[in-house]
Amino acid sequence: MMPRVLEPELMDDPEQALAYAEADFEEENQGFVDRFREYFPDLTEGHILDLGCGPGDIPVRFVRSLPGWRVTGVDASSAMIHLAGESVRKAGLAGRITLRCERVQTLVLQEPADAAISNSLLHHLPNPLQFWYGLKNLVKPGSPVLVMDLLRPDSSGAAQAIVDRYAAGEPAVLRRDFYHSLLAAFTEDEVAAQLAELNLSRLLIDVPDDRHWVVGGRLS
Repeated sequence: MMPRVLEPELMDDPEQALAYAEADFEEENQGFVDRFREYFPDLTEGHILDLGCGPGDIPVRFVRSLPGWRVTGVDASSAMIHLAGESVRKAGLAGRITLRCERVQTLVLQEPADAAISNSLLHHLPNPLQFWYGLKNLVKPGSPVLVMDLLRPDSSGAAQAIVDRYAAGEPAVLRRDFYHSLLAAFTEDEVAAQLAELNLSRLLIDVPDDRHWVVGGRLS
């Protein structure tokens, strides 16, 4: 198995952030929101925390699909939060989506959230346990959580093959970032070990395709 290769924690380059925002992630992002509804069909309202909200596409999709919810989107990249703010304003959802430019490792809420989601943040962090520890402390006990991220391939060649398969028509900067993100991602076994270390045994891991893992369930 190829060892993990860290990448920069923040996507603060405006060109880099814009390329990510303009990429076609509709299938993945809407699928993520639909998966939350599938996992937790009885949840109709509350305050959800989106860790690593990026340019704001998932928070917008989330409140459109679940109108009883309000979202706090958190991202440590000022470039991403700027783009997210534009997306929220264009969607007319500023009253239901709040954005904060902060790192998950130091984030503090006035009161715990009712649920949490996160898509493609974990692989950016040098220490993944800080993410899971923060998650436990930012939501209420028994809260539903859904986390999705990239799955590290067996080799750099396999990573390049995934980039070529799914991002052939994307800009060079996005293809580069996708490749490095795959190298920085975690394997299913590594994620399982992280959950076990923080006693998050109620969360279950699924590998829905060749480039993602998903963790879902309710916190202990």
